[in-house]
Amino acid sequence: MTPPTPSPAAPLEVTDEDNAAAAKPSVPQGSESLSPGRLAWIRFKRDRTGLISAYVVIFFFVVGIAAPLIAKLYGKNPYTTYGMNTPGLLNEFNFPIRPNGGISSDFWFGIEPQLGRDVFTFLLYGMRNSLLIATAATLLTTLFGVVIGITAGYLGGRTDYLVGRVIDILLAFPQTLFFIAFWPVVLAIFVAADENTPVWLTVVSLIIVMTVFGWASIARLLRGEVLALREREFVEAAKVTGASPARIIFKELLPNLWTPILIQATLLLPAYVTAEAGLAFLGVGLTNPTPDWGVMIQNGANYYQDDITFMLFPGLSMVIFVVAFNLLGDSVRDALDPKTKH
Repeated sequence: MTPPTPSPAAPLEVTDEDNAAAAKPSVPQGSESLSPGRLAWIRFKRDRTGLISAYVVIFFFVVGIAAPLIAKLYGKNPYTTYGMNTPGLLNEFNFPIRPNGGISSDFWFGIEPQLGRDVFTFLLYGMRNSLLIATAATLLTTLFGVVIGITAGYLGGRTDYLVGRVIDILLAFPQTLFFIAFWPVVLAIFVAADENTPVWLTVVSLIIVMTVFGWASIARLLRGEVLALREREFVEAAKVTGASPARIIFKELLPNLWTPILIQATLLLPAYVTAEAGLAFLGVGLTNPTPDWGVMIQNGANYYQDDITFMLFPGLSMVIFVVAFNLLGDSVRDALDPKTKH
């Protein structure tokens, strides 16, 4: 008895469902449970420009914070007039004898004309002071803008109307001109005309003036966001359950506002860095001999015709920081809201 011959196998039929399953990209296991913050962090880590910008920004902040330690290891400080105390550094016109601003193994970035202070340590402390003022002003501006914007948008009515008019007035001001105009007024309140202004008072006054004129833009943005969010179903549901206004703001509204808040903060800080440097350049704010980016650029502007080195280091460092922070802000925006990425 011969075994039956096997019949040829029927051809496999490929269905549309199989093609769709093959074309569907594989999703990492557990990715569905990732929080929005975790997803944003994953997207940010894939952005090479954002990572490089973050490293540059962190480097500047670390250098600014560690400026006293770096200066101590370097063996110099920004206040000693080395050119006047050490013969052979300045010529008869009080300019560095060595080329390129007097750069040498002892003075890495050279020495400034006239007084002969060390440019490297002056730049370190200048970065420290500028970043301190800009960071403090950014935090206070963001805090006031968030509180006022959310309050006006949530309460509405007369409160929203009054806050809106104040915002319109502040946004209509030419800020730089008012910084210059109000600066003597602010200092005159605390210091007599025949007394020297303490550095701490100058720093505090700068932060206050920047905050007063800076919160309006972020408050206006958040007010509009809250006006749209307060009509959403989840807010109405929270009201029905008897949630207090504070709980609605912190539990329902604020978590949906972190993206515009972070984006606005990343735009404010580099703007404040350049604004503070510009005020110092115009003689408003920090002045010689206090180290500051604007003070260094002001000094370099007096001598760049003879040697560009005096303008190069402060100008280049500030441009690198501002560009890096702006790129970082773009990357943070794209990570938080990938729909905006081009």
